[in-house]
Amino acid sequence: MTKRLSAAIASVAPSATMAMTQAARELKEGGADVISLSSGEPDFATPNHIIEAANKAMRDGHTGYTAVDGIPQLKAAITQKFARDSALSFTPSQINVGPGGKAVLWNALFVTCGPGDEVIVPAPYWVSYPSMVKLTGATPVIIQGGADFKITPEQLEAAITPRTRWLMLNSPSNPSGAVYSADELRGLADVLRAHPHVMVLSDDIYEALVYAGEFATMASVAPEMADRILTMNGVSKAYAMTGFRIGYAGGPEWLISAMRKFMGQTTSNPATPSQWAAIAALTGDHGFLDDWRAAYTLRRDVMVARLGAVGLFAETPPGAFYVFANCEQAMVAGGFETDADFAMALLKQGGVATVPGSAFGSPGHVRLSYAAADEDIAKACERIAAFVGT
Repeated sequence: MTKRLSAAIASVAPSATMAMTQAARELKEGGADVISLSSGEPDFATPNHIIEAANKAMRDGHTGYTAVDGIPQLKAAITQKFARDSALSFTPSQINVGPGGKAVLWNALFVTCGPGDEVIVPAPYWVSYPSMVKLTGATPVIIQGGADFKITPEQLEAAITPRTRWLMLNSPSNPSGAVYSADELRGLADVLRAHPHVMVLSDDIYEALVYAGEFATMASVAPEMADRILTMNGVSKAYAMTGFRIGYAGGPEWLISAMRKFMGQTTSNPATPSQWAAIAALTGDHGFLDDWRAAYTLRRDVMVARLGAVGLFAETPPGAFYVFANCEQAMVAGGFETDADFAMALLKQGGVATVPGSAFGSPGHVRLSYAAADEDIAKACERIAAFVGT
């Protein structure tokens, strides 16, 4: 049999985040003592009221197919969430629920992009953005962010061509934790107003994890562009529900309709009990988030200080739960040619799993998650210090 793969899948690399997490998992299974700071997954348990909602849904017989892109009750909860938190007004026909935020992003890109199209992706970027774009046949156009990991209106203007379909924005950012202010988003919106063919895909998955300043999203600061903005979010990061696989988005009805049509021929609906759990997450008590943010803040500050003391420098990130540390000094000292070499040696010799910055389009860095137990973070920092020889 001829083993032939499509040109599209051959054009993309495996997810570096998943690869490092799997490498750490395999070392652990082989008996190695490994601390994994590579995965973007909260270490907190899913709140009980959410678990109970999933259990009740199953006991009540909610175990079959649903509407392709979400049950009406969940769409109602999502419209309420958008109105409550971002003053965004959507109808149920403008809401899409998919099997994870990644699926929502992919569906939006697939139904709007093809060969010859371009998608602007600021770097550092989440590892999957460029690959998703390539899988549609379109071309990712990378803009390198500045020292604050954010792009400027001037950079955006220079990157737009007649072929540009989307600007992908992720704030708070994975991997840098950078957060765009409302004024910064208005600056980008001023550019986009002159280019009505460019849409905005706003990935707000870390919305609940902002530690300095206030969260802002493009659809709120530029409501006149609502017909070309898709605002994506989900329950994974805020509510420790990564395994539930529920992402959602609000946007123009023409786009949501196309995404629904695509889902009808691919994934169909997200897991039914997970949808009921998501309702509980969005409409239930959110008091625990204050405690989680406080814990993340302490962990972040410890990690930034401890890493800086051994030459892995990073500004204190105002959002998400990652430190994106510059490792160039440690690379030179250790004789490593690439950040990937550094990260793999740190895993195998130092027992700490991270993700190289090159996977995010910013070589010379490593991403470390502080969504980990306090003792694991302290021990990991000790191991990193020993590894770099300080």
